[in-house]
Amino acid sequence: MRQLTMVFVMLLLVLTGLAWMVQIVAMMKFLVNYGVELTSFLGLTAMMIPFIISIILPFVTFIAVLFVYNKMIGDNEIVVMASAGCSPSQIARPALLLAGLLVVAHFVLNLWIVPATQAKFYDTQWNLRYGLAHMKLQESAFTELSRGLVVYVDKVSGHDLSQVMLSDMRDQKSQVTIFARTGKLVATMRGLSIVMTDGSLHAANNGGVIGTFDTFDMDLSIAEKNNDTAFKARRMSTDALMKSLQTDLAPKQYKTVMSELCNRLFGPTMNFILAAVCLAILLRSSLLRRRTSFAPAISVVAMGGIMAAFMSLSNMLGGFGDLLWMGCGIVFVLVITMVILLRK
Repeated sequence: MRQLTMVFVMLLLVLTGLAWMVQIVAMMKFLVNYGVELTSFLGLTAMMIPFIISIILPFVTFIAVLFVYNKMIGDNEIVVMASAGCSPSQIARPALLLAGLLVVAHFVLNLWIVPATQAKFYDTQWNLRYGLAHMKLQESAFTELSRGLVVYVDKVSGHDLSQVMLSDMRDQKSQVTIFARTGKLVATMRGLSIVMTDGSLHAANNGGVIGTFDTFDMDLSIAEKNNDTAFKARRMSTDALMKSLQTDLAPKQYKTVMSELCNRLFGPTMNFILAAVCLAILLRSSLLRRRTSFAPAISVVAMGGIMAAFMSLSNMLGGFGDLLWMGCGIVFVLVITMVILLRK
């Protein structure tokens, strides 16, 4: 148990760290394009760690069991224990106990922690991209907020602006230039807006239109926080995910919700199944006492086949009936594996 725990923790830290570094590199645009502070950026990427752990946990469990038990087989410890009267269930007990504890921890991650952190991640990402958090206008300088949208501000005091010039050329058919005495940055559900007062508007379309205004509200982005195109099932709580199936979802969204439910409910069982399959192959082959054993390779192939089948079937679910059959299939595989493992 001590060896299993040490190897498991080491692998989990290394693989999670590597995956986190890949996530950091993939999201470097937040540092470059949006001027996000380093601490805010690292905090944003750290919110992905629970999700990363939930993905790699079954693989880490399998590798830890494979490494420790294969080493014991190589040192003839398994043969000695079997000769001393230890049953396969006694030899496998530490790994199965660890796998059982990890199933419980994985359920907690999938059902509560991952949805909460993913919701926080997407909200924070949206605020950093479109909200007030990333907006840093320089005084007496032209700032390109996005492609075709440029703002000039004479003085900046917090979110209050003075002597504002805004050029909006995002739509070539409706180019607008706005001059205002004062302005204020405001966060809305559509992102950032500048509320300008006491100014004039120059539109290039329709032969050029010039007008004045007392107050003018200008959207700086077109990304809506609650846009249906940004449907993310994994940031929804498990309760909300279940309730969403009773609403009129698009076919693609319905399959996404069913796949997410399958991963949350049955994904943790992969820790136990992979550990049991690995033990069954390794322990049974060790009793053959051959000099060359292909058991580790067979275990890896079996793990790949099981995970590929699980992920493929989870993306093909069409309703609760399929979800029930999926659960029955997992129980069947687990029972067969345990029978092979524990029979004397």
